[in-house]
Amino acid sequence: MKDKRILICLLMISTFFISMMALLATADTTVSTNARSSALYNPDTDIFLHSKNAKLKLPMASTTKIITALIAIEELDLNEEICISRDAVGVEGSSVYLKENDILTARDLIYSVLLQSANDAATALAIHISGSIPAFAEKMTSRATQIGATDTSFQNPHGLDSNDHYTTAYDLALITAEALKNETFKQICSTYRYTFKLGDATRTVVNHNKLLKKYDGCIGVKTGYTQKSGRCLVSAAERNGVTLVAVTLNDPDDWMDHTNMLNHGFDELEQVNLLNIITIPESIATLSTDGATVPIGLASDSIVKRLDENIEYYIDLPSYIAYDVRKDDRLGEVKLTVGNRTKTINIIALSDVKIKKATRRFL
Repeated sequence: MKDKRILICLLMISTFFISMMALLATADTTVSTNARSSALYNPDTDIFLHSKNAKLKLPMASTTKIITALIAIEELDLNEEICISRDAVGVEGSSVYLKENDILTARDLIYSVLLQSANDAATALAIHISGSIPAFAEKMTSRATQIGATDTSFQNPHGLDSNDHYTTAYDLALITAEALKNETFKQICSTYRYTFKLGDATRTVVNHNKLLKKYDGCIGVKTGYTQKSGRCLVSAAERNGVTLVAVTLNDPDDWMDHTNMLNHGFDELEQVNLLNIITIPESIATLSTDGATVPIGLASDSIVKRLDENIEYYIDLPSYIAYDVRKDDRLGEVKLTVGNRTKTINIIALSDVKIKKATRRFL
């Protein structure tokens, strides 16, 4: 009986350790945050590496200005001069203290919006583009919907508290990823200091985003705060070909949480050179009478993936070409399976090739 009790105890201990190992293997290892809502997004893979209440609708304060600036960049010539209307003067909160009939370029206003978080500059852009705040807010919501941010509603261009002015961490990540595709937006939001002329005076605006100087690879994006929304922050960073977008809404410790989220993302992902994995012919034969061939290559030679994901691929390519080819013409494709995702990379012509046909002779 004593031996039997010992055996049972050993079995119980063994079962306990096996259960603990299984629990550890399946535990959620994503980073935690102090935010009411947070998300970490990689646009290259369309993967959310972290999500906490990410689809909870919340006020977002001045992170609103991400889409305000994007629309202004898309619709205006940056050198265009804008006369400040009375309705853009004296707007509550952060400002660059615009006066009626001041004249600034669209560029100066956009820098003021993204760096200084100037509510008066955001209002000036909105009125100049759409004629009124409600009309511009409708444009903002429509643009967000196009991006895929369907749980977002804008009522103003600056983010001051307003009924039905809300977004989600999920939507804000998508909006930011779209904005970062625009090189002008990316360059502006990553700028620390900008100086411009206003009449006879010189104004300098300084970026509120501390991560630009404290986090290696940070490229922006926007801070925000109201009493209702709490501290809001959208950050983005690039390292070794990997881009990450981090969002926190109502987070008392946002600088630390964003540092931890971004570190977690860079630990999870890597950029892979496809040329080290995929072998395609250097050229494709043609039916040209002079024996010409078409030099070929991949339209994109790298992808981003999780460290633990495997890559499988299938090449779809014709045996020969019977028509004239222009450089960058699509000639085939590589179909990739990366983990449980699929991706297609086009195979393109690297130069123009003209097909010479045989001339028929009639007797």
